Amino acid sequence: TNTDIRTALDEKVKGLSGYKVAGKMSLKVGAVPQEYDVEVWYKSPNQYKVNLKNANKDQNQIILRNPEGVYVLTPSLNKSFHFQSDWPKNGGQAYLYQSLVQDILDDKKASFKAKKDAYVFETKTRYANNQTLPIQEVTFNRNTLAPESVRVMDTDRNELVTVEFSKMDFKPHFNNDDFDVKKNMTGAQLEFPVVAEGDSMDFEPRYPSVEIEGVVPTGEKMINTEKGKQLVLTFTGKDKSFTIIESKAEVAKAVASIRQLGEPIDLGFTIATVTDHSISWTYEDVDFILASNNLTRDELIAVASTVQMLSAEK
Repeated sequence: TNTDIRTALDEKVKGLSGYKVAGKMSLKVGAVPQEYDVEVWYKSPNQYKVNLKNANKDQNQIILRNPEGVYVLTPSLNKSFHFQSDWPKNGGQAYLYQSLVQDILDDKKASFKAKKDAYVFETKTRYANNQTLPIQEVTFNRNTLAPESVRVMDTDRNELVTVEFSKMDFKPHFNNDDFDVKKNMTGAQLEFPVVAEGDSMDFEPRYPSVEIEGVVPTGEKMINTEKGKQLVLTFTGKDKSFTIIESKAEVAKAVASIRQLGEPIDLGFTIATVTDHSISWTYEDVDFILASNNLTRDELIAVASTVQMLSAEK
């Protein structure tokens, strides 16, 4: 029954000493669908490594949680960001096993179907931008309770995010330094070398596609600064307004660990940092800062998660 399977999933998560799982994540938010390879390692009680690679664009980020804190690594820019954060407790994630099980346990109205070789749940989501992606369907293997797929849908039940999992290893071997920042940075840079400086200070402007009621674009200007060009976009309404600043990302000369205030948030295509009044992220070697005095945190995330989608096709 539904209750038995929920209990079994809860016990499976509580009894985990660790796991390794890989999968493919597809995003259909916006004009150009994007594919990512996702690899998740978990070692009890709370060490995590999430490796996200964009299939086409050589975009690679790693989220690490170890006893020193939470880190987001961007190997191509030689940067790691260090957070004092509860991640991943503070929100759902379609590729984290514990998170999917928690979504099911939290949603008392979740629907349940038993198939010949799988269990299928439909639940509410707890994602960063769950206003736009409120529903998900999660399929588990009937024998092992490993996740097989996740389909995240908008209010019209269009599938916008899907994760297909390949083999899940519930008895993995870990080395002592598998969650070490330096080791992971060095390893990733063999595959994703640091971007060469001085390639070009130009970048394609990006615009958000989300609409906030009554807010319209009111300004766009390119400013020359010591560090290169900065694009400033302003959006204004009666009660809500915000500014987006875009500039070419700087590559750190040596590996830099940067302390971040705020929380790491997965926008799907990149990991952002969100605070009460701003959200910042890097994508395709461009830095973005979105700031506002009167958007809610959810609105900041909703706007940010649509900015990259409108880039002119290279």
